[in-house]
Amino acid sequence: MKLFQKMLVAGAALSLFAPIAAQANDINLDGMKSYDRSKKSVKRLNSKLFVNQVNEEVANFDLVDQNKFDAGSFSETTSLDGTAVFAAAAVDGASKVNTSSTDNLQTMYTYTMNLNTSFSGDDNLYVRLRGGNGNQTAGSFIEKTAFYHTDTFSSTADIFYVDKIWYSTPILDSEQWTAFAGPKIENYYMYAAPVSLYRPGFHKAFKLGSLSGAFGASTKTGFGVKYEGDNGFAASSNIVSEGAASTTGFLTKDDGSKWDTMVAYTQDQYHVSLTLSQQHHDWASFSYYGTDSAVAVDADSNATAYAARAYWRPEDSGTLTPEISVGYDILSFEGQEGAAKVKEATSYFVGLGWPDMFQDSDYIGFGFGQPLKVTETVGGGTAGDANLDPFMWELAYSFKVNDSVTMIPAVFGATDIQSANNQDLFGMALTTKFKF
Repeated sequence: MKLFQKMLVAGAALSLFAPIAAQANDINLDGMKSYDRSKKSVKRLNSKLFVNQVNEEVANFDLVDQNKFDAGSFSETTSLDGTAVFAAAAVDGASKVNTSSTDNLQTMYTYTMNLNTSFSGDDNLYVRLRGGNGNQTAGSFIEKTAFYHTDTFSSTADIFYVDKIWYSTPILDSEQWTAFAGPKIENYYMYAAPVSLYRPGFHKAFKLGSLSGAFGASTKTGFGVKYEGDNGFAASSNIVSEGAASTTGFLTKDDGSKWDTMVAYTQDQYHVSLTLSQQHHDWASFSYYGTDSAVAVDADSNATAYAARAYWRPEDSGTLTPEISVGYDILSFEGQEGAAKVKEATSYFVGLGWPDMFQDSDYIGFGFGQPLKVTETVGGGTAGDANLDPFMWELAYSFKVNDSVTMIPAVFGATDIQSANNQDLFGMALTTKFKF
């Protein structure tokens, strides 16, 4: 199918969403919410209310001593929110990147439920339940780095399970210090401060100023601590481990682990931070934003990465002056064997954002950058990346149909993206998010 034909097909797919958006505006949301409040139980569970109801029920039977009920034996609050995501995308050139991929228009979904429970009013137990079908081997949403959707759920299709779970609590009798621990967590949930204002419209690779050398995502067992000062300074240190949930064991010589330490300074209009990431035993989560040569890691190698992040935003939104987010990563390896193996790689990212341009809460985003590219090999030179000039970009517009529904049309592309100088692609996508 030629490119202009694919664009016609994609345009037709986009038009299918227009009636949905129009009908959504006609729905009486206030009436629905009123009906919901009158007919359903509220999301928030109140232990005191629960105890009082139990006491009223048993009082006439004199079977329970009400004084034995203690409101503190239950969590004060448990809240639930969720998101459903529908996405459609077509990628011209997908088969150049992955021969089993297809250029055809495809769809995917994810469904997420977030549960937050506090036991003291200051702590929090977070659980994320998720399911979806974005893990199609030849799909338009799964290929790292070229076209991996920001909401892709890469586990077994249509299985709903615990995707994240951790506990956080203040420590040292201070609200400035927070500790984290959990069997399913990622380093960046424990970072000192948000490092980017850019909101990806399609590419997960563009999160956090790029999921590159230091910030690659991988859900494992982890713990950490964060300090947030009143003057804008913040710091954090945390580690996640692959071996902790297996027979390999936590922090053994065969354990794949990632230890990140960040120092940051943030004010209302700007942020700067530097992160050191020490990665052990074939930790390769930076594959979200890197060439094939840059992510070809030996199993017994270790890596050290440095990530610089910064952003700036104007005093007022809705103007032609954009928010600017930038990122730069350097990744160095030890223990790689073979002259062509990577010794050092670098990447950069720039994200421009225009919030509230045409209506409240809309957002125009333009992101671009160079994925991790080999700058030095063990044998000298740059080997597989010597003739590559990898580059990827996206342009997206996010707008709210109503308070609960957001639509994000996007176009994206790349050149020399992974391993060959003819791996060029162009894609179109529409993402619809329902929040409740």
